[in-house]
Amino acid sequence: MVRPGVVLLGLLALAINLRAALAGYPPLLETVRDDLGTSSGVAGFVQAAAVLMMAAGSFAGSALGARFGRERALGGAVGLVALGSAVRGIPALASLIGGSLLAGLGIGLAGVLIAGVVKEHLAERAGAVTGAYVVSMMVGATVASAAAVPLATALGGWSFSLAVWAVPAALAVAVWVPVARRTAVPDRAAARAPLPWRHGFARLTACYQAGTSLLFYGWLTWLSPYYEGQGWSPQRAGLLLAVWSVAQIPAALLAPALAERRRRWRFWAGLTLACGVVGTVGAMLLPMPSGPAPWVWAALLGIGVGAGFPLGLTVIAWRTPDGAASAATSGLALGVGYVSAGLGPLLMGVLIDLTKGFPAAIAVLLAAAALQAWAIWRIGDRPAA
Repeated sequence: MVRPGVVLLGLLALAINLRAALAGYPPLLETVRDDLGTSSGVAGFVQAAAVLMMAAGSFAGSALGARFGRERALGGAVGLVALGSAVRGIPALASLIGGSLLAGLGIGLAGVLIAGVVKEHLAERAGAVTGAYVVSMMVGATVASAAAVPLATALGGWSFSLAVWAVPAALAVAVWVPVARRTAVPDRAAARAPLPWRHGFARLTACYQAGTSLLFYGWLTWLSPYYEGQGWSPQRAGLLLAVWSVAQIPAALLAPALAERRRRWRFWAGLTLACGVVGTVGAMLLPMPSGPAPWVWAALLGIGVGAGFPLGLTVIAWRTPDGAASAATSGLALGVGYVSAGLGPLLMGVLIDLTKGFPAAIAVLLAAAALQAWAIWRIGDRPAA
């Protein structure tokens, strides 16, 4: 049996890499477009393809964990993130897409497997632990988005900036290997929990994750280009994205823990979503590129999406009976969420090309917020199963 503290430290090391590979791309998006001669739709497709592969990984993660063991499969998943990041070091559209697909698959698998590992080893503090590893993910994303343009300048190209993230991913796998080796091999004859498509709670969590994931990846992909369209430099727009990421950290850490105190999940999920809606409407109607408003909108957006993801995983951990059920429910919720999130940035890019502006694209995010709000109301504060 592995000590819970050792498991937690390993999870935090792995989690740093579960957004960095994708967060480093948006600040370089316009540079990639100019270098490769692509449209906004194609540039958005790169991120969309990665997120859709995250969906595929989410759907497959529960079965893969049951076959090989969640701990072992988790190490392999982050290994795919390292490989995909390295492939993106080749400055060509095919390698950019191919590497993004590999990284996305690894991230999707890891998200489901982590949920099962938390339920298995750290169930007593599921809310706090979920917040902690999501914060670790956000730290990686913040560093990646802030450093993307400077790294591209220092290393001589956008592709090298993207490839850098193979290094921390490989190091994290090395840290996790001893944990995986000390866990028991699963009984392959044991019953496996299928994806719970017919379970009402699971479907509601899928709707919730569809909304929060689309909001997150929509803004992750298009926040920087939106403000570049307002006349900002790529460096300043990348810094705004970093502020958006930083604002997610306290929200991700505090909201699940506060909700866990008295099981007031609906209140905290609704409050943080309201912050995200205010930020979205503000950015659309009052961007004010020369004033402080963009930084306020980015902070509010960060609070909304920062709390949304861990709150969704926390309520699953509360209401599932064991690690297998938690992984299966998370797999369904995250898979549906990532399908929505993958199509969202692509649709936004197409709308930007068709309308020659961003309002229609941002309206897609408001629709996602409405879906998330409905799911929050229906999930409510019922006792854990």
